[in-house]
Amino acid sequence: MSSSPSAWPDRGLRRRALLGAAIWAPAVAAWAQAGDAEALLRAGGVVIAFRHALAPGTFDPPQFRLGDCSTQRNLSDDGRVQARRIGAWFRDRGLKPARVRSSPWCRCVDTAELAFGGAETWAALGSPRGADEVTNAESLRALREAVAAAPRGRFEAWVTHMFVLSALTGEGSSSGEGLVLRTEGDRMRVLARIRP
Repeated sequence: MSSSPSAWPDRGLRRRALLGAAIWAPAVAAWAQAGDAEALLRAGGVVIAFRHALAPGTFDPPQFRLGDCSTQRNLSDDGRVQARRIGAWFRDRGLKPARVRSSPWCRCVDTAELAFGGAETWAALGSPRGADEVTNAESLRALREAVAAAPRGRFEAWVTHMFVLSALTGEGSSSGEGLVLRTEGDRMRVLARIRP
């Protein structure tokens, strides 16, 4: 008898098998992605760029000021836990970034500090909202050049915003998600993702 689900005589059993596959497939894919990410980070020549951890709300208040966290959206308690989980994922695997960079926004700096113990702020990773098109284009060019220059055997970790990751890769990301990036020719490729 064939072992394919369509050949099973019990339709209920077939339905349960297909449902089980649908439920477990995303989890298996996530595990495979995390394993791929680990191997890629060990090989180096990549950047892992994180969207900052959970910070409830949308955008910053109109009067926000860089350097004054009380005027910005900040990490929630869950966001702080998520940022610590990112750090634990790296420590558990003995992975240490050669360099950690962050957007100057407090929620990004806090994510980097909780995950990696600190970061240098870099304006190019800052939110593009409120900046002019020339500034945004210059920031994207600097980010692409930095990914292209990532040395073999080493990797950098960046913490930034959804809008920056979307402009850089053309793909979405969730809070606390890390995208392993490499440039290939003129293309920015997302090679793997982790969601600690």
